[in-house]
Parts: sequence; C-alpha cells; structure tokens
Amino acid sequence: MKKIYLIVMMASLLASGCSKDFLTNDPTSILKTDQVFGSKELAFSALADLYKGYVDLQTITNWSEFTNYDEAFPSEAGNYWRVQQTDYPYDWWSIWNYDYIRHINIYIERCRASKALADEDKQRFIAEARFLRAANYFELVKRMGGVPIITEPLTYDYNGDPSYLQHARAKESEVYDFVLAELDTAQQYLPDDAGVQDRASKGVCLAMQSRAALYAASIAKYGAMTPSVSLPGGEVGIPTAEARKYYEISRKASLTLVNSHKYSLYMKKPEDLSDNFAALFYDKSNNPEVIFAQNFKLKSGTIEAWTLNNQPRAIAEEAQGGRLNPTLNLALKYETLDNKYTPFVLKNGADYAYYDQETDIFKNRDARLAGTFILPGSQFKGKDVDIWAGYYVAATGRIITSNVFGGLAQLPGRNYKEKVVGGSGPIDGLEFGAQTGFYVRKFMDPATGSGQIGTQSEVWWVRYRYGEVLLNLAEAEFELGNKDSAAIFLNMIRRRAGFKTDLTPTQITFDRIVHERRVELAFEGHELFDNKRWRIAHKVWNGQSISITDLDNGIGKAAAPNTMAYGLWSYKVYAPGTANDGKWIFKVVKPSEVTAAHRFQTGNYYSKINQDIISNNPKIVKNPNQ
Repeated sequence: MKKIYLIVMMASLLASGCSKDFLTNDPTSILKTDQVFGSKELAFSALADLYKGYVDLQTITNWSEFTNYDEAFPSEAGNYWRVQQTDYPYDWWSIWNYDYIRHINIYIERCRASKALADEDKQRFIAEARFLRAANYFELVKRMGGVPIITEPLTYDYNGDPSYLQHARAKESEVYDFVLAELDTAQQYLPDDAGVQDRASKGVCLAMQSRAALYAASIAKYGAMTPSVSLPGGEVGIPTAEARKYYEISRKASLTLVNSHKYSLYMKKPEDLSDNFAALFYDKSNNPEVIFAQNFKLKSGTIEAWTLNNQPRAIAEEAQGGRLNPTLNLALKYETLDNKYTPFVLKNGADYAYYDQETDIFKNRDARLAGTFILPGSQFKGKDVDIWAGYYVAATGRIITSNVFGGLAQLPGRNYKEKVVGGSGPIDGLEFGAQTGFYVRKFMDPATGSGQIGTQSEVWWVRYRYGEVLLNLAEAEFELGNKDSAAIFLNMIRRRAGFKTDLTPTQITFDRIVHERRVELAFEGHELFDNKRWRIAHKVWNGQSISITDLDNGIGKAAAPNTMAYGLWSYKVYAPGTANDGKWIFKVVKPSEVTAAHRFQTGNYYSKINQDIISNNPKIVKNPNQ
C-alpha cells in the first residue's frame, strides 16, 4: 500500500487530454504516502477506512444471521434453508483476513515514521490502529483458534522462496495474550472519555479485555469437557491451569471500568422499563451505557435497514418488513417477576386459558421481554401492530382465518365478511409476516421514515455496553468463588428489568449466569460464541427434534436442547352470548418451514481453515475433528 487511494477522479484525468508527458507526470488525483501522513485530516481519513473493516458476525446490517440458531425464525423464502439445514458446515464463521491486518500494519508503520504529524496525534492514531488490530485478532481467535500473529507489513521479494513469509499458528492462549497486551498499550494513549462512542477509547479497551479474558478463561475451564477439541501444539485449547489467571484479568478490567464511574445503566424511562430497555439501543443522545458502537447517519450514505427489514407488516411504511421473527424459545426464557421460570399458561384444565386482553399472557414478566420483542396486542410507532392468527369458534373448536394479511371471511351466524387475521399475520408459510407470532423490537427505530426505502435509519449497532460488562464481572466473580459479589452485579441488571426481590448468593449458579446473558444480550451477537466458550454448543444444538414440553422443561437450564424454532399464536374467541366472547386464547406452533433440528458438531468449535491457505503455507495445521 505505497499509495493510499482516497479519491479517484477519472473524469478529470480524462479531461486533461493526452500528451507526451502523460506517463511521467505525477497523477493529480492520487495521494502519496507522504501526503496522507503529512496531514492530520488525511491520516484520520485513512484511519476511518480501517474502522470500516471491523468484523462482526451478527449485526443489524445482516438480519438473517440472527436466524441461524434459536433466537429467531427467518420469515423470508430465500432464507428458509436456515431452519431446514441440520448440520452447520465446518467452514461457517471462518475468516482469514490478513489483508486487513496488513493494511493496519502498514498504517502503523507509516504513521510512526511521519515527521509531519504532531506526537499527540500520532500516538492516538497508532493506538486506534492497534485497538482495531486487537479486535480483529480477537475475532480470529474466537472463530479459528490460534493464528499467526503478524505485526509488521510483509512483502514478497520475488526471490522464488516465499518460506520467510510463512508463519506457524500461535497457540490459542498466545493470541488471547497478544490481544490483552495490545489493549493494555492502546488504552494509555486513548481518551478516557465516555462521550467517545464510535471511536476507540480507554473504556472500550477495558470492555474488550473484560470479554476476551472471559472467553479465554471459559475455554481453559470448560475445554476439559470436550477433550477432542484440542491440538497438541496448543493452537486449539487452553490448559485448565490458566483459567483462574484469565478470570482475574477479566474481573480486573471490569472493575476498573465500573470504578471509573464514567458509564452507567440506561435509565431514562423509569416509568416504563420495557420502553427504557428498547430505548437503550436507539437513543444516541448522551447514552450512558453505550461504550462502543458502529454509527450511522441519515443522508450521508451510511444508513442501515434493520427497521425497514423487520417492521410489522400492518403498519409498515413500505411494502417491506417482517423478516426476523423472534421465537417462543427465547420468549419463554423471560421470567415472571417472582424470579420464577414460568411457561406461558395456555390451558385451564382441559379447556383453553382465556385472556381478556391479548397482552395479558405476557403480564408480570421481565421487562426485557417487551423491550426485546414486539408482542401481540402492543404498539410500534404509536400504532397497533395487529398480530393475531384468526378466530377460534368456541362452540365447534373450528379456526377461521385467511391466507392473506388482514384477510376476510364470514363467521357463523353473520351475513357479511370481516377481517379474520391480523394485518401483520401470523400466517404459516407467508413470508414477511410474524410466522412465530412475534416481531423484534431491539434496535428498531421509532422515528418516522425509518421504515422507508428512501430514508431508513441511523440507529447504531452497539458492540460494547456497560450492561454486558456487569454480566462479565458477575460471571468472573462466580467462577472465582465470589458468589456474594456475583449476586450484587447480577442483581443490578435484574433490578432494571423490574425484579423487586434480589437473587441470593446461593441462587447464583452456572445455569443462572447463562440464563441472564441470554435474556439481556439477545440479538447482540453473543449466543454462538458464549455457547462455544462454555463448550455446551454441541448439547444445545444436538440435532434432536424437540417438543414444546422439552422447551418448557429446559427453561433456565444452560445445556438444554434448543434445536427448532417455535412460535406462539393468538386467536380471538368467537362465542356470542358467552362470557368468553372477544377474549383471547393462545396456541403453540412450529412453522411448517422448520423441518430440521440444528446440529453443532465438535468440528464446529473451531472453523475450518481452507485448503488453499494450508497449501500456500505448510506450517498451518488443520483444526480438529474435521
């Protein structure tokens, strides 16, 4: 990367015409290295390009990735295969993006060599580049295990022998150590300012250390449960004896951030804790919880389509939406406010349980349920979402519905047609509607226009937030044997969700730690990597079909199988002249497109390294069980 091409203006080049000096003149539309690193503004522009290379697996710009596991169902025909595929391919989640690392290394080298930039600017820019490199190595080690650690630009000298460019994989623990050390260095030169949320700061370095060390610790402790998931050279697997060290590093980073008092849990809407939880993810004004986010801005070419893709169909601003449907599997995890894992009540003896209002079945539950889901009977953007599956004719048990959104039919005893299904569904097999009975609320933008193709949204993608740091701290304290402290930090999160009675230290278990992360961090990209580091992914996605009874019995159990997406549909009761007329009943459904049970094999714990990489570098060893 001798030259960084910021702007290429071919039109002006062509307009200059041809002359005999054309091939020897310096181009006027290309900036040379010394020009880029001779200007603070241009050096920052080049750094901004590096930020664009930050890698996420699940984000709000690729909604379908959230439907691969058990949090959501894909209500789009082109993505039904995600719930019809049993095995996860070994190369899923694979990355080997050394081109990006090379760009970062070149940036650091050139920035360091610059004599024009002020020392203060150089230090910050280099620290940001090192943060981005650490973030990328963290992503690599999560997916691939140990990888070559390259910190200098490598250049082929065309001597016919590329062996000096071929580096072996580092141990998995060495990559984690590298990430943690780089973050230690970078934070010394980054602003200690909670207002810096879309660039690197000291806060995000600590938050990433909190998470990365927790991952390393978990692999060291729980890796013993899957002994075949290891390599003799340490490229995969971390010795059990290392677990405590990493838990302590995670605990220290989390405590440093907590004791800085620069961040806090979002509580701008205490009068409605579900609204408060939803607002945490779209409120970009002095948000005290967000530590690091990918930002978007309207009318700037950096917008995102999460709301456009997932808005309730009945109130959509365009003929778009309804793609990502949260599952009943996830909804069941939200406790009742008496701290109990309670399945939804569908029956009263042999009869259905009848509810006066459609929302009544969800009452007195963890506020995060209605903050994460758009529930039947609720509103979005001040409008009724209109989710109901049809009429239940009590006298006969017959269901009257339609196969189109808001479709019409005639009820018994009436001589006219009327609406018999919600404008947002659910209708089995009809894409872009709530086939599980739910829409997603987390990250949804309530602003007018966010559901329009021509406008869309500038809601940010939150990569690190204070709430996760508290959960990391609770888990580290639990694993270090400090249950009293673990309870304190876990209860801070739960009080915000509306729980009045704290959990006691004796109630803090591994299952409880796992449960709290699943409900707090749903749709934030944690589920896959959490289940991998705890070495329970092959148990949760074991390839076995499950029933609703299995789901009910598995609430609160970390390793309970969760392989198939289920939904919960509401029906309006038609029983003229009886007390139940106009009330609501609910039925569990499994969308007919769900035909396979997910299976995560031991070979999935670390993604496959493609053969072309191994052919080009014989020092690279394969990952196990593939």
